[in-house]
Amino acid sequence: MVRRRAEHNECQISTLEEVSLHQQDIEKIEHIDKWCRDLRILYLQNNLIPKIENVGRLKKLQYLNLALNNIEVIENLEGCESLQKLDLTVNFVGRLSSVESLQSNIHLTELFLVGNPCTEFEGYRQYVVASLPQLKFLDGTEISRSERIRAAQGLKEVKRNVREQEREYLKRRAREKEEARDEKGNKERKPGSDGRWYTDINNTDPGSEENKENQERKEGTENPELDEEQQESEFWHTPCSFTPESRLEAHRHLEEKRKAKEKVNEKKPKTPRTLITADGRVMNVNEPKLDFSLTEDEENNTVVLDLAVYRHMDTSLMDVDVQPSYARVTVKGKIFQIVLPAEVRPDSSTAQRSQTTGHLVLTMPRKQQCPSEAGGGSKHARRRRPRQHCSKTSKHQTRSAGNIQHSLTAHHRSRQLLCRVCGRP
Repeated sequence: MVRRRAEHNECQISTLEEVSLHQQDIEKIEHIDKWCRDLRILYLQNNLIPKIENVGRLKKLQYLNLALNNIEVIENLEGCESLQKLDLTVNFVGRLSSVESLQSNIHLTELFLVGNPCTEFEGYRQYVVASLPQLKFLDGTEISRSERIRAAQGLKEVKRNVREQEREYLKRRAREKEEARDEKGNKERKPGSDGRWYTDINNTDPGSEENKENQERKEGTENPELDEEQQESEFWHTPCSFTPESRLEAHRHLEEKRKAKEKVNEKKPKTPRTLITADGRVMNVNEPKLDFSLTEDEENNTVVLDLAVYRHMDTSLMDVDVQPSYARVTVKGKIFQIVLPAEVRPDSSTAQRSQTTGHLVLTMPRKQQCPSEAGGGSKHARRRRPRQHCSKTSKHQTRSAGNIQHSLTAHHRSRQLLCRVCGRP
């Protein structure tokens, strides 16, 4: 994640001087002080960070933004020798005395604590101004010389009041933590080993029919399940104190909603397409849903497939495969397959784009068999009787269908009786 955010530095993190890691649901600061020693500006706002840590080695760090996190104590910043600006807006800093840890940051001139519980303490501003004499701006307001002098006067009394208010806040905070733990325990607690309540103490067999009926009846009457909308409304409209725990719970709730939505929208895996069945039968498939025409050209003895592919589609997005009994065309990953009406010769087939329509035209010559290899052939070949070869002359003799034996010239006989495939009589 850090490397992706270092695009402006050619993804080099060792020499990185500024990095923005806001709104990344980060729950702990780690590794950054080892990877990016030259950092000057670090943005970590709007995350879920509960503690300031692992930044003490960033000696060159000048600006640290930790606004909108779950930080409760200001600490572990003594090693940031060059720190000039610290933003802790809208966190949960209630221990105001922890600002004294910033006294060693002699270059710190700006501090933001707006939205933290400590800002509600009586004497808050006076205490901070007196504790940090190097500050020039507090919460965006300039600290004048006269204000600094007044803050130093009566500081002892202000500190005493702040300490008392701080103790009261920490007690309240301890109760909030305990309530949050109890509420979390109630949600996670299971009623029994199998997740059921058994009201009959004399009958504790979880598998008994009576217990099951009692439990189902209780669930149906005392604990009706709320539908999703009611649960959502109850979650957001139930009053609760603004604490790190409630903020974390809201984040978890939104994350679960997002994952559930992604799961619903997740496309189910497609079943494997069947192109050829187990018994060898070829299927007709038209996944791209293209118009087509399949014709037989008797004059040229070919089978022609005209596939209406998209006119402006690049030919490189198509793949053609012609087999003796079928033709397959892949258009942008989608398969068009059709069974041919006659057996064709794949090695003599051609595929071209039409100059006028842009359609893909497959021209596939039909395969012809010798009469001796198959019972078919031409009309004349099927009617012929076995031939006899003459050893004395180049003429052939054959018997006509009318039992009249006559001779034909070699030219006439070759024109009528020679096989057009192999050239033999």
